[in-house]
Amino acid sequence: MTNNKRIVDLRSDTVTLPTQHMRKAMADAELGDEAYGDDPNINKLEELSAELSGKEAGLLVSSGTMGNLLGALIKCQRGDQMIVGHRAHCYIGEMGGASAHGGVIFRLVDSDERGMLNLDQVYELLNPKDEPQPNTGMVEIENTHGSTGGRVLTKSDILKVSQLAHEHGVPVHIDGARIFNATVALETSLSELVDTVDTVTFCLSKGLAAPFGSMLCGNKEDIDRARLIKKSLGGGLRQAGVMAAAGIVALTEMVDRLAEDHYNANKLAHGLAQISGITLNPENVETNQVYFNVNSADQPKLLNELENNGVRGLILDEGWRFVTHYGITEEDIDWALPIINRTFKKYM
Repeated sequence: MTNNKRIVDLRSDTVTLPTQHMRKAMADAELGDEAYGDDPNINKLEELSAELSGKEAGLLVSSGTMGNLLGALIKCQRGDQMIVGHRAHCYIGEMGGASAHGGVIFRLVDSDERGMLNLDQVYELLNPKDEPQPNTGMVEIENTHGSTGGRVLTKSDILKVSQLAHEHGVPVHIDGARIFNATVALETSLSELVDTVDTVTFCLSKGLAAPFGSMLCGNKEDIDRARLIKKSLGGGLRQAGVMAAAGIVALTEMVDRLAEDHYNANKLAHGLAQISGITLNPENVETNQVYFNVNSADQPKLLNELENNGVRGLILDEGWRFVTHYGITEEDIDWALPIINRTFKKYM
């Protein structure tokens, strides 16, 4: 419980709240039944997502986890392997859904400090020396990469993975929960960045601030199959045009402003790097996530003290994490940094 009325919540960009325009769009949304394909806002959102990603079709799903699961299930048969980086969110943060629901085997390769897959290891898995190896159903990459601090994979990085996989007849999926952070950082379009992959997911929540939903985009055949599997997972949405209306606003109004989050994260990182007890290289902060290490014997107590003083963050396996997002302003960063500094001085 905080002792401060003001809260700067840096735990995650999932804590964003919808904009006023989103709330109005939701209140005024014309509705229909998604199962019959007659909800106009869902149809518009799926068409817009397909257009932005340069793919044939899009599908509204409840979360990025569901989108990644469907991406695996439409490409992998039971017993197939899916090649992923050893710190991939679909492996460590999605309850092993592809294995639980599809009998898919996660085959891990090393990923570097940016989340880029070790291509030599991918090649070895695509060219097994022993016959009784599982078939490879898919290669998955993540952009931006959460466990590396929101680092960005470039178009060249993605092309290298896609060329290698496609040479072996294997499709590529991008977990793009925060891929618009990548497009803004790279100053490119989504369609340009993902044009060599087969399927891509992206969240409408997080930095885009919608209260619900993610999109899965790919060719029409894959999305038609994903739509059927989604129903088997309990993913039918009925009159979800209320939520789709906010998603449309997210995609048309909230992408470019992600640059503000990146600026604020960079400013936060440079400020944190000056605080005794914190180890951080600001040059590694490419988007809206700031990861750092803390030299303290009682880090949970320190985190609790920060929250009591009005600043919220998280301690993860990779270290401490602060995330900037819609609702966090430059003035919030200016207010939070002295509080963080004073609090750390008590424990150092």
